[in-house]
Amino acid sequence: MSCLIDVPQGEGDLSFHACAPSVRLLEPQHAQRWDEFVVSMCPEATFFHRAGWQTVIERAFGHKTWFLFAESDGIIQGVLPLAEIDSVLFGHSLSSLPFCVYGGIAATTESAREVLDSAAQALASRLKVDHLEYRNLKVFHSQWPTKDLYVTFRKEMAPEAEENMQAIPRKQRAMVRKGIKAGLESILDEDIERFFSAYAASVHRLGTPVFSKKYFQLLKQTFRQDCELMLITKGGRTVSGVMSFYFRDEVLPYYGGGTAEARDLAANDFMYWELMRRACEQGYRTFDFGRSKRNTGSFDFKRNWGFEPQPLHYEYQLHRAKAVPDHNPLNPKYRLFINAWQKLPLPVANVIGPHIVKNLG
Repeated sequence: MSCLIDVPQGEGDLSFHACAPSVRLLEPQHAQRWDEFVVSMCPEATFFHRAGWQTVIERAFGHKTWFLFAESDGIIQGVLPLAEIDSVLFGHSLSSLPFCVYGGIAATTESAREVLDSAAQALASRLKVDHLEYRNLKVFHSQWPTKDLYVTFRKEMAPEAEENMQAIPRKQRAMVRKGIKAGLESILDEDIERFFSAYAASVHRLGTPVFSKKYFQLLKQTFRQDCELMLITKGGRTVSGVMSFYFRDEVLPYYGGGTAEARDLAANDFMYWELMRRACEQGYRTFDFGRSKRNTGSFDFKRNWGFEPQPLHYEYQLHRAKAVPDHNPLNPKYRLFINAWQKLPLPVANVIGPHIVKNLG
């Protein structure tokens, strides 16, 4: 295990020296090695461990990031992407990783895992945050408080598209076929404008503030071919759209939504089938339907596809806070806000929303 000495106020090495592995802060010249480790060397790493998230979070939201990696003899053994959010309304946090489903430490050795964990806890203390959060797929700190709110839905796809169609439960399969019969078509797009229009309308109906266009543009620019925009159209007009990420043999539909007519046309059902079909034909084998809150419409929708929920282990080390944060739409204290937000004109909501949601993480 590395040795802890005084944490410097500057950038660069985060003060864990002498005993290998050492912990350092990600800088531009390290990004290629970081991503090689995430993609090719560390099985537990996810798309949300990629170095590009540093650029996205800093430039889209203005938050300070602390992307830590542990190395020995020049070989990376673990990574821990962290971002700091300091908000008057929602508190001061250090998390791995805001705006992402998965996070936490991804390592190939226990010594790397230990030094990264120690570095994160020391950093949280130094920054005087309310809490440190790890968004884990597995339990890491069983003694820390947790939030049993989110689950993820992942499933292995069959190698043939028709096998995947037949694996969809009957009622949901009927919805997919309804979209096909409605004459819906899928197209890929490079510009975020049409996707954003459908997505913004969808989240507004739910009473949720929308992200900025800049955020989606940065995702597309940063992750390039691994970030795909697919639109569902009817007679040339956009009905729904989804932004998906590709990682190893996985496809991850991450942001999706539709216009008011999407429900009647079964456009979202058709959209996710088209994504699954396309990914299957390109050789991808895992469909990651992403995070949902328990007992919500999104949760039920994914179960209707034959996916089983898998718990997510969001762990919190409380520093200045006395309890785990509860900033989500299911919290009763946000009900009046949601009702009021739904009544805002969409253009107004699209202007105000990004200033709110950037601090929620």
